Amino acid sequence: MTATLFQNARLIDPVAGVETLGDLRIENGRIAGPGPAEAVVDCRGKCLAPGIVDVGVKVGEPGERHKESFRTAGLAAARGGVTTMVCRPDTTPVIDSPEMLEHARARAKQAAVRVHHMASLTKGARGTEMVEIGFLRDAGAVAFSDGHHVVADTRVLSRCLTYARSLGALVIGHPQDPGLSVGACITAGKFASLRGLPGVSPLAERLGLDRDLALAEATGVAYHLDQITTAAALPALRRARESGVDVTAGTSIHHLTLNVLDVADYRTFFKVTPPLRDEDDRIAVAEALAEGLIDVVCSMHTPQDEESKRLPFEQAAAGAVGLETLLPAAMRLVHAGHVTLPMLWRTLSLNPARRLGLEGGTLQPGAPADLVLFDPNAPFVLDRWQMASKSKNTPFDGARMEGRVLGTWVGGERVWDAEKDRACAPG
Repeated sequence: MTATLFQNARLIDPVAGVETLGDLRIENGRIAGPGPAEAVVDCRGKCLAPGIVDVGVKVGEPGERHKESFRTAGLAAARGGVTTMVCRPDTTPVIDSPEMLEHARARAKQAAVRVHHMASLTKGARGTEMVEIGFLRDAGAVAFSDGHHVVADTRVLSRCLTYARSLGALVIGHPQDPGLSVGACITAGKFASLRGLPGVSPLAERLGLDRDLALAEATGVAYHLDQITTAAALPALRRARESGVDVTAGTSIHHLTLNVLDVADYRTFFKVTPPLRDEDDRIAVAEALAEGLIDVVCSMHTPQDEESKRLPFEQAAAGAVGLETLLPAAMRLVHAGHVTLPMLWRTLSLNPARRLGLEGGTLQPGAPADLVLFDPNAPFVLDRWQMASKSKNTPFDGARMEGRVLGTWVGGERVWDAEKDRACAPG
């Protein structure tokens, strides 16, 4: 493989927390020090950053390939600057055995980007019986999660966390009290009452979080909270962190940039899990992100077909695609002054890579040459029909956005070239 030199780049370094104008050289699929280069990429002063590591991506394979395949998800990721997808196990059927995991890993070879997989924490994600965590780790699972299916039986969850701790496995939980949230489709409040929709109190997240944090502290497990979306949950998270509990927290880009009022007249593309929150909650979570209390920002990419969304709001499926919109939506946080680009890239790339024990997330020599070149200020109007995902359920359809991906590289190979408006075949 030839060496390539990226010249005149605005280098975004999440490790040092700085951005500088300079050059970057890659060789043999990794970032290298100074030296000769056979190819040159003129970045023209645009931003060059580590590729995004997106935790919690839902792909339809197996069982729902009509919603999203690994091939289309990989293309969407490449177009969005995502070089690593960490996929959820809540597929049909659930990834709860080494055989199912091996099948998913084989299918994932069709993707243009790196793919890692979670396995479910309990069999069938039913919350009653623990999976073979050790065998699944050996088969390649990077974390264990039942997704949005909360393990309601505290005794079962305690046993799972204890066993995961003995194996050094990371568990990813969804902080929510299932009793309070069952049947709800929107955050409780005046807006929900005016629309006549069943709402869930933010207290459901707080109660679920309190239980999970107590079990994480008692068992000593490495625990990651997939989505913190309310101001009420933040004090408990802060106390746990300060007391030394091995816990990290994430949130989705939709909860950082949208609020419950965006549902407007029952717009089902804005129905996500957990539901969009009040503006005060959104601001509080954005401030927690800037503080470092929230570690990871993800797309929570959840494709749903038109038939699932073109229903009354209460009956419509929850979820939104986000692989292609994660970066431009995140630019809203930068342009609003909530975070700087290096701070943002810690949450998009460095922190998720470190938490999952993956390479990447840095521009340091020796790291994989997984890179994204983007213009943070380029304006455009999003047209969902131009997206690569099979499903087009994005809440940003028709929105004016800023931030366009110009090129994406995985292991030094270019997998997206916006100038030619095409994907590049790996290898």
